[in-house]
Amino acid sequence: MRRAAVALIACLCLCWPTPASASASERDPVGWAATGPGTTGGAGGTTWTVRTRAELQEALANHGDPTAPKVIRVVGDINGHEAADGSLLGEQDYAPGYDLARYMSCFGEDGAEWSDTRHDYCKQQRQLRQTGSVREKAQIQLTVPSNTTLVGAGDGARLLGVFLTVNTGTNIVVRNLHLEAPVDHFTTWSPGDGTRGSWNARFDAMTVITGKHIWIDHCTFTDGRFPDREAPLGFHGEHVQRHDGLLDIEDGSDFITVSDSRFEDHDKAILIGSGDGRGDRDRGHLKVTFLRNLFTDITQRAPRVRFGQVHVLNNVYRGRTADTLYALGVGVESAIFSERNVFRYRQGAPALAVADYGGDRFHDTGSWFNGGPARLNAVATGLGLTTDVGWDPADVYDYRSLPSESAVERYVVHHAGAGRAYERP
Repeated sequence: MRRAAVALIACLCLCWPTPASASASERDPVGWAATGPGTTGGAGGTTWTVRTRAELQEALANHGDPTAPKVIRVVGDINGHEAADGSLLGEQDYAPGYDLARYMSCFGEDGAEWSDTRHDYCKQQRQLRQTGSVREKAQIQLTVPSNTTLVGAGDGARLLGVFLTVNTGTNIVVRNLHLEAPVDHFTTWSPGDGTRGSWNARFDAMTVITGKHIWIDHCTFTDGRFPDREAPLGFHGEHVQRHDGLLDIEDGSDFITVSDSRFEDHDKAILIGSGDGRGDRDRGHLKVTFLRNLFTDITQRAPRVRFGQVHVLNNVYRGRTADTLYALGVGVESAIFSERNVFRYRQGAPALAVADYGGDRFHDTGSWFNGGPARLNAVATGLGLTTDVGWDPADVYDYRSLPSESAVERYVVHHAGAGRAYERP
């Protein structure tokens, strides 16, 4: 009896991280962000505590020395539309007189072609949309410089409608924050995009451009209060799309880990790579690890990858089948190494997990789909992909994989997201 008990305890220790091991793993990143010099953010630097957009902007500037080490603690809600006097700016503040219905009417009923002369207000609406977009971007965009830790203090820190960007920054940590994606008040209708045209919003919750050594940990990304399903109706009886991505990584960014985070209720969640024709910027870069993240009701791009060497480990995907196009998008020259991920959809087949977007390499080890083996290598082969991706994460960095479907689900559901099982700063 005692031997059985000891054996059971040993099994539990192997299959389920103890609180001590979980806490230790939170102090440093695992994956690509841990390679080379690692990613420490602003550790040891000046500490700021911010409660408003103006205070956050001041802290990022850091007394005129933005790249010096600093830790910025966010308390409560910070709204990207907050003006200097504390009021919240809206569409009419950025472009007085702009009207979405009038803008759409200038394309005709089917949205096929814009004309400045279709109505007497069309030229004005075009100019207002452009002006409003520029002003909104200038208001809501906040750029995180090198050697910064941006961390939520406590369980309720939120960036609402902030377009958080990294632009050539390195050694950056973003932790324990709820990021509500900005609403693009001046989203653009593109008649030639796709078979019937599409909306193209401008702002992500977070964009990384030419950033290196970045750790995004215990964050929650969502459309929050403004889901696109509640947006006004546009062309062809479909809702206007007012959000772009939740997290985009592009232009030669490298050595990034996204861990223990939540991505919720969004269409195009994560795009890695600048474009099919941007190999001059992205080839040899875009090394990203996704570890123990929870994707809930994400339609597509979780992530979609071009060029990068991307490790997708112990993540959980769940949602309504009718709203899901795919989870992992295999784009041009990408090399995705998928490992022990859990896919749970109310119906459907493992083909929902992988889609081919011009790529040719994908490998999976041990993932599960609705309680059984996902057999994603067979799915990939059926798409014409090779399962030899040319690299193995175990040859690059040390990591531990949760070994069972139940262990992955229990850990991720309990720990992923802002304010969950997080070691306070």
